[in-house]
Order: sequence, then C-alpha cells, then structure tokens
Amino acid sequence: MKRSSLLRRACLAAAIVWFFCGSAVMAEESGKASDSFLLTIFLRHDQGKNLDQINAQLRQQDFYKNFPPPGIEIVSWYVMMGIGQVVTLRVPASRLREVNRAIEQSAWGAFRTEFFPTYDLKGAMEEERSKNQ
Repeated sequence: MKRSSLLRRACLAAAIVWFFCGSAVMAEESGKASDSFLLTIFLRHDQGKNLDQINAQLRQQDFYKNFPPPGIEIVSWYVMMGIGQVVTLRVPASRLREVNRAIEQSAWGAFRTEFFPTYDLKGAMEEERSKNQ
C-alpha cells in the first residue's frame, strides 16, 4: 500500500475520532477537563530546496519568532528523516485560528503542512493494560 494511501487512512481515522469526541474538551493526564487539545503538524520539507535555502526562507518569514504563537505549549518537535519535522502542540480550542495563521504567514513556501488533531491515550491504555494482566 502506498504511503500516501496509508496517510489518508490515518487522517480519516483521526477525523472520525475527533468527530466522536465532540468538542475540544479533552481529559488531561490529571483527569480534569480542559478546553485544549493536541495538534500534530507535519512540516514537510520542500525537496526542491536544500536545508540552507529552507532555513533562509524561514528566517525571512520570521518563522522562528512567530511559531508557535506565545503561550502555546510545545509537547514535542522531531525531525522525521525523508519527511520533515513533526510538531505536537497543546492548543486551547479558542486559539486554533492563531496557530493556523502563524503557519500560513511564516511556514508556507518552506514547508507543505498537514494538521492532525489528536489526544493523549497513554493513561487510558496503561489503565486498561493493568486491568487485563
């Protein structure tokens, strides 16, 4: 199966989960409700440019100053070789537009972007595993 087909299926699965979760009110690790959610962003490198060209464009567009917007928590930021960068942010639902605008204004041209709303399942899975052992 092609990587793009797998990615589309993963996106669809994430969208279905997002839909059935209702609003952006997610259970945090502490068990308290919050109006924030995790947003995973794929920053796919423009392979028509080398790394120096990409970084120059990001500096010119003030990417390093504008992304993520102040007060948005960076949960993780990895390089995925052959793909680009994968960033996970904790975003208050009311600030989603602000994150999107920061990407549009400072990352486009250097990266192609994909967004995946996600949530933390680790605690629930650990609890389920301990119950079933």
